[in-house]
Amino acid sequence: MPDFDKLPPKNIVNTFWEKVKKYGSRTALLSRIGEKYNVMTWESLAQKVNGCALGLHQLKVQRGDRIALLSENRPEWVITDLAILSLGAVVVPIYPTASLEDVKHILENSGAEILFLSTLAQFERISPIFPMINCLRGVVLFDEHLPSTEKNFIKNMNELFETGRLGSLNNDGLYERMILQIHPEDLATIIYTSGTTGPAKGVMLTHRNFLENCQGAQELIKISECDLALSFLPLSHVFERLAGYYFMLFNGAKIAYAQSMQTVVEDMGITHPTVAAAVPRFYEKVYAKIIEGVKSGPPFREKIFFWALSVGRKISDQKYLKIKADVGPLQIFLAEKLVLQKIRRVLGGKIRFFISGGAPLNKEIADFFYSLGILILEGYGLTETSPVITVNSESAFKFGTVGKPLSPCKVTIAEDGEILTKGPCVMSGYYRNPQATAEAIIDGWFYTGDIGEFDSEGYLKITDRKKDIIKTSGGKMISPQNIEKLILADSFYSQVVILGDKRNYIVALIVPNKARVLTLAKQESLEDLSYESLLKHPQIMSFFEGDLRHKIASLASFEQIKYFTLLPNEFTQDSGELTPTLKVKRRVIQERYKDRIESMYATSSFSQAAFPSL
Repeated sequence: MPDFDKLPPKNIVNTFWEKVKKYGSRTALLSRIGEKYNVMTWESLAQKVNGCALGLHQLKVQRGDRIALLSENRPEWVITDLAILSLGAVVVPIYPTASLEDVKHILENSGAEILFLSTLAQFERISPIFPMINCLRGVVLFDEHLPSTEKNFIKNMNELFETGRLGSLNNDGLYERMILQIHPEDLATIIYTSGTTGPAKGVMLTHRNFLENCQGAQELIKISECDLALSFLPLSHVFERLAGYYFMLFNGAKIAYAQSMQTVVEDMGITHPTVAAAVPRFYEKVYAKIIEGVKSGPPFREKIFFWALSVGRKISDQKYLKIKADVGPLQIFLAEKLVLQKIRRVLGGKIRFFISGGAPLNKEIADFFYSLGILILEGYGLTETSPVITVNSESAFKFGTVGKPLSPCKVTIAEDGEILTKGPCVMSGYYRNPQATAEAIIDGWFYTGDIGEFDSEGYLKITDRKKDIIKTSGGKMISPQNIEKLILADSFYSQVVILGDKRNYIVALIVPNKARVLTLAKQESLEDLSYESLLKHPQIMSFFEGDLRHKIASLASFEQIKYFTLLPNEFTQDSGELTPTLKVKRRVIQERYKDRIESMYATSSFSQAAFPSL
């Protein structure tokens, strides 16, 4: 173990070792194997970090070298990350679902010399591009072992640990000497943006960037060694890297890794987390599932549910806003017993709060969870800001906003509404892309590309992405996200994309909630039809026409949807329609559904639903 008195301050590795000294034999990480979770203590984690770092040193990894990491969330992700940083090297995370084209671009652009992979399946998927990557000289697998190849040496983690152990036998203090060289301004990682508008750019973040962000967040969100965080968003994304990893670990919280994105609710039931970070899509799906169950039941159960929600809101108002609940003890008991406790139990039963980021959260969704007794703290930031710029807190929150700025972050609104920020959390630039850096950072201010405004109490509200703003042929400016959020507040809708740039009216591609549509079909005696046929049936189309007309009634005339098309399948990552953080790639959608979109702008088209009065 390093001599803590000699370690330099203000770097990620030093911060980690300080926590090792403090928490020692306490649990740090949990990972699921079957129905049980394996436990890793702080001391065990530290030993593995040390061993991995020494192994990399024997493989000639030096300060500033780029080392790529492609893996699902698991303890080895953390071990590898901290080991790479211990050498003063640079972590280049890659989404485990990234396409071969994206992996190739990231490896080549970063000049990564070694690639860590989680499984044999990932190796077999990625290996066809290895001959094309001249910079890559080695592969390390977390699990399996493969024989060496002519081009790349291949090791597994156990071999790497053994290599490090043997190499350091007659070199006492080697690890300590390496971490003594790490400075706050050293590059810690290059994170490639999800690329909704073109090839991914490598965002350069330093040790100081992350630590300043953690410190600023700590002033608003309180995490302690009593907390357990469930990690299921990709660690390759900066949101989970900071909120679900560094922030939790540096505050002494335990981290449990979900087995997969498909088992999150099940994992919550096993681990009973107190906190978790998620993107809005997660909350939307939980909300839709709950409402679907309520709507499919008898009317009396639906009445009880919404009555309990009304009581729950008053309970939350009393807890967080100190507003005395205008309900009696018996009402509170019944609401909790019949509804509220049951739903919270599904989510583990111990959630103190959720953290939401990555995209705007619908205000109605936040209100819904609040009424269940679960607070969602929405924040805002970008990869380039490491990432948090603003966040709501337990003592100061306002649904429909992304909270107030962290103390290290200066935030202002440009004349055109764009959000600008400066401070120690802003990246040092885009890797090997000085032109893009110069365009993004002007006079120290980072131009976020988001449109927003502060309210009278200092809460920031995001209204749209600057590049997503629709300008109609009549010159009207429309925020598609505002309209989409309005529609998506209803669980009948799964996904919505509003289009109409340089057109004379706007249209919508809509993916409805399949289960809700099938329930509607049964009510209309249409259950014998296929799902694709249902989405074209006049009765179903008429329902959506009337429902949408009601939802958008308050919008200006130029914001009204004139035509819409119902799609049977959700947009997905695998199809290339969503980014790894589940943002819609509008350019991909526009190209893939070009014919359907064009037909909605053809005056002779009768294949889509229209609003005759518009």
